[in-house]
Amino acid sequence: MSIDTQSFRDAMACVGAAVNIITTDGPAGRAGFTASAVCSVTDSPPTLLVCLNRNASVWPVFRENQTLCVNTLAAGQEALSNLFGGKTAMAERFAAAEWQPGETGCPRLLGALASFDCLISQVTSVGTHDILFCQIVDIARQPVPEGLVWFDRRYHALVRPACLDQGS
Repeated sequence: MSIDTQSFRDAMACVGAAVNIITTDGPAGRAGFTASAVCSVTDSPPTLLVCLNRNASVWPVFRENQTLCVNTLAAGQEALSNLFGGKTAMAERFAAAEWQPGETGCPRLLGALASFDCLISQVTSVGTHDILFCQIVDIARQPVPEGLVWFDRRYHALVRPACLDQGS
């Protein structure tokens, strides 16, 4: 039995995911894109996976640099997600927010919920995409109370519930 592309996409719209901007900087230059296909792999060693379409204009830059930073967005950063998800020039994308270099030199978004600075340790090709296995070398976290998820083809804010018992 074969599943058609649209049925798969429609079903995946029912799966909520964090919104991330993936950045790199190095010998091939600076680049970034929006991704929801990010997942933890293991905590020993701390590793994430990031899926990147080999037809994407940024693919050669990430392939050559072999480093990246996964910047998990907070509520209110929807416009930045849209900017990095479109065809906007790289200089304009990065000019729209404040960045600082992480441990690997990759741009870390100030105000992101979390930034995972990584070395790409392995690449596996599946269909149209490469799965980048990314060993985390540094993490930055912000005390932002709201996250951002993509669900049902639109953004939704996740609000951190107030603690009923402040002592716990």
